Amino acid sequence: MDPLTWFEAAESIKPVVAAHYQVILDCLLMHGALGKDGIAALTNLDGNQVARRLNEMKVLGLIELTGNTVKSNSGRNEREWKAFSLSQKKPSISLQQSVA
Repeated sequence: MDPLTWFEAAESIKPVVAAHYQVILDCLLMHGALGKDGIAALTNLDGNQVARRLNEMKVLGLIELTGNTVKSNSGRNEREWKAFSLSQKKPSISLQQSVA
């Protein structure tokens, strides 16, 4: 992929990424701690989409690991994630800024 095509593709995906962040965060706030497959099932996002966003969201300070594991759809252990509680420090950036 040439640099211009890559840049255009990266720019076009930014609104999608921000929307995924919001959907995942809303899901965790509404339903509590969940694994990747639980989030995917409740949000109708693909499991791969969720998996890509979880670590990005952790780096951005939007979510964190609970330290627990839950069973995935295939019966394997997967990490459990939670949104930061309201009593914890709020993220210093907005979801839109995070993909800029």
